[in-house]
Amino acid sequence: MKLSNIPQRYVIVFLTFLSTCVCYIERVGFSIAYTVAADAAGINQSSKGTILSTFFVGYACSQVPGGWAAQKIGGRKVLLLSFVLWSSTCFLVPLDPNRVGLLVFARLLVGVAQGFIFPSIHTVLAQWVPPHERSRLVSITTSGMYLGAALGMWLLPALVELRGPESVFLAEALAGVIWSLLWIRYATDPPRSEHPKAAAAGFGGALLPTNVNHHKVTHIPWKKIMLSLPVWAIVVNNFTFHYALYVLMNWLPTYFELGLQISLQGMDSSKMVPYLNMFVFSIVGGFIADYLITKRILSVTRTRKFLNTVGFLIASAALMVLPLFRTENGVILCSSVALGFLALGRAGFAVNHMDIAPRYAGIVMGVSNTAGTLAGIIGVDLTGKLLEASKLVYSDLSHPESWRVVFFIPGLLCIFSSVVFLLFSTGERIFD
Repeated sequence: MKLSNIPQRYVIVFLTFLSTCVCYIERVGFSIAYTVAADAAGINQSSKGTILSTFFVGYACSQVPGGWAAQKIGGRKVLLLSFVLWSSTCFLVPLDPNRVGLLVFARLLVGVAQGFIFPSIHTVLAQWVPPHERSRLVSITTSGMYLGAALGMWLLPALVELRGPESVFLAEALAGVIWSLLWIRYATDPPRSEHPKAAAAGFGGALLPTNVNHHKVTHIPWKKIMLSLPVWAIVVNNFTFHYALYVLMNWLPTYFELGLQISLQGMDSSKMVPYLNMFVFSIVGGFIADYLITKRILSVTRTRKFLNTVGFLIASAALMVLPLFRTENGVILCSSVALGFLALGRAGFAVNHMDIAPRYAGIVMGVSNTAGTLAGIIGVDLTGKLLEASKLVYSDLSHPESWRVVFFIPGLLCIFSSVVFLLFSTGERIFD
């Protein structure tokens, strides 16, 4: 199959879109399969939270190393190695809630492997995507996360019912292998990047400034990056975004099953709507951002702040009222609004590192995504402990008050983060 008539940067964007889609099918798939297996084995909510959060420990450990490796070795190669590692782990390790040590090791390994993915993707995109297409093409790539989550919520409960929880792991491994073969066949380095290490510096094709020499970057300004307020504005918002996302992704199945007494297997395709909404809003946000910037309606800085603020504040309201809804349709609506507007906000903070540091996009993404991963560790584990404490007060998790604090915390974080981004972010390039 030849793709010679399609610009290579669009091929790269499509393949990275597929990569994020497959990764989030894996993440949603594990939470669905493990929830079924753990409930059948009588595992309590606190222990479930610990296992579900183990992935994020490994994921956090490899974010910054992932950015460094992508810069030194090349994002294309590191991305492939990551997929091979996590797919192999899914294929080889059995899903047995009673074998805690093996399950913890496997989730740590999958987390470490997937931690290299987003720094690698952003290093690759910094090479291929020109500034005037940055918002929409990066948004298209990251929208794969939400389509993957939607597909996972739609298809995998039925797979669990037909073939059992273990079948989810095998399906995920197969998807990872298929993507790897596509990446080997169609992915390339930018034509002006003659050496893979030079390519990994973040300059390829149309992104090369006219005043930059084609030489290997030997110095990374770590101190300047770590002390930069615009970088910290991205970090704080990445933390909040992923806190809300991972709490909903990992605990929404439990909320339906135990909070509303509704079986996921018995629900129709409506359970995929919140993530499908994220998919749509993520792409829409990217196109709105590029339109506002290219038509000079707003500056890059004001565009990022506008979309980030609107997205996070509306998501905050939806999260805080979510436990008030006690019907399937009400929760689907509320979680759809929350996740959709969080995705819209990504056109603010999530593209911003390529505005301020295109040369070190993978590095800054690694630092930022480390915070997002810590949110997963804290949020998922804390939620399990909060629910166990609620059971002592309300006897079971069907009482709406059992879940109020769970959703109130990310709601407050959204307000705080939007204020931080308004005060400290910029759309100007600050790292040469």
